[in-house]
Amino acid sequence: MSLDLKKKTADLLGICLKAGKAVKGFDSACEAVTAHKAACILTASDASAKTVKEAEFIGGKYNVPVYQTPLSKDDIGKLCGKSTAVIAVTDKGFAEGFRKIVISD
Repeated sequence: MSLDLKKKTADLLGICLKAGKAVKGFDSACEAVTAHKAACILTASDASAKTVKEAEFIGGKYNVPVYQTPLSKDDIGKLCGKSTAVIAVTDKGFAEGFRKIVISD
C-alpha cells in the first residue's frame, strides 16, 4: 500500500476521531454495530486473522462493511491514544470517505 494511501487514511481517521464519530476497540465497536450505530468497521493492517474474521462476521450479520486500513495498531494508537486493531465509524459520510480511500487501492 502506498504512503499516500496511508496518509489519506490517517488524516481522515484523525478528523473522524476529533469529531467524535468513531468508537475504539473491538468490544466497543461490536456494541456500536449491534446497536445499529456503526456505518463501517475499520481494521488495522496488523490485526490478527481471528480479529479480522470476527469483525467481518459481525459486520456481515448487521450489513456493516469492514475495511482493512493500511494503518497498523501503533499508527492508530498515535492518532487516538489507544493502540487498537478495530474501530467502528458512526458517521455515514466518514464511512463513505474510508470506502473511497480503501477501494481506490
